[in-house]
Amino acid sequence: MNATDLKSRWNAFQDDHPNVRIRNAAARLGVSEAELVATGCGDHVTRLNGNWKALLRDLESLGEVMALTRNDAAVHEKTGVYEDVSFSDSHNMGIALNDDIDLRLFMDHWQLGFAVETPWSGGRDGLRRSLQFYDKSGTAVHKVFLTRKSNLDAYTALVETHRHDDQSIEQPVDPAESDDPETPDAEIDVEGFLSAWADLEDTHDFFPLLREYDVARPQALRLAEGQFTHRVPASSLRSTLQAAAEHKTPIMVFVGSPGCIQIHTGPVNTLKATPPWYNVLDPGFQLHLNEEAIAQAWVVEKPTRDGLVTSLELLDAEGGIIARFFGKRKPGQPERSDWRTIVREQAATPA
Repeated sequence: MNATDLKSRWNAFQDDHPNVRIRNAAARLGVSEAELVATGCGDHVTRLNGNWKALLRDLESLGEVMALTRNDAAVHEKTGVYEDVSFSDSHNMGIALNDDIDLRLFMDHWQLGFAVETPWSGGRDGLRRSLQFYDKSGTAVHKVFLTRKSNLDAYTALVETHRHDDQSIEQPVDPAESDDPETPDAEIDVEGFLSAWADLEDTHDFFPLLREYDVARPQALRLAEGQFTHRVPASSLRSTLQAAAEHKTPIMVFVGSPGCIQIHTGPVNTLKATPPWYNVLDPGFQLHLNEEAIAQAWVVEKPTRDGLVTSLELLDAEGGIIARFFGKRKPGQPERSDWRTIVREQAATPA
């Protein structure tokens, strides 16, 4: 399908289905989200030039914004200011770090970007302005939405600075890459893997551990069941958040896309079910999680030099991480006892 035909189909779809999110619309139309966004170039969309690191550093000039990172089953929204944005040549990674906007950025996945302006009754001038970033398959990795408190002049200047010379509606994308198949259990040094797990000193060492032993994450949780992991019912999402809200236990909520992990640290208060979604609706932080997409839920324990660190991890049917929940802590601090009590109560409930 050429871009002109896609634009016509997209416009007709929006007329017929005005409340369908663009991510879902793209799936129904059999294209990527980035391809749909690009059909607005030259009108309400501006393609950006790919200097993502400089652009991310420039976001501080916008003042307060809303950062959004999502996957198919979870949407994580945080309001704040992009501060202390820095990058490391090692693995082409970046970080944005303050109490509100807390991100881990995997820049190899940042391939496409657009500034988007759409009608919105909540905007101060009737427009919702956003910066939207995608991987090479056209899947969203991160979005930044302006609020009523954002600096519009700074936004206009940022878009002009990072404007791409090409403003055509054509947007080539690559097919989405599929995950490698799991290594058969019989080919894994399970004893060595579990021994190395027991010797962990930092939670950040877990991903290298998986790579070292060529173990997929859902496979690791299964292999460690009864020792470091406990399978729990999908309803553990609700009961964990409800207990954290009731006991005013501050937590950490991680949601990731291919190119970004976004983190909330603090309390959760206002919880609301709008099936199939379960929501946190607090000022400055909102979480929307599709309970029907939870195929596996696990309580996971990792030894560290600060003691045991315990998390609730939710996986989808393909074994992808939907979200992870921890008690609030910083390196050098032991895990909160109130959080550990909450998750151990989940572990005592059979899946």
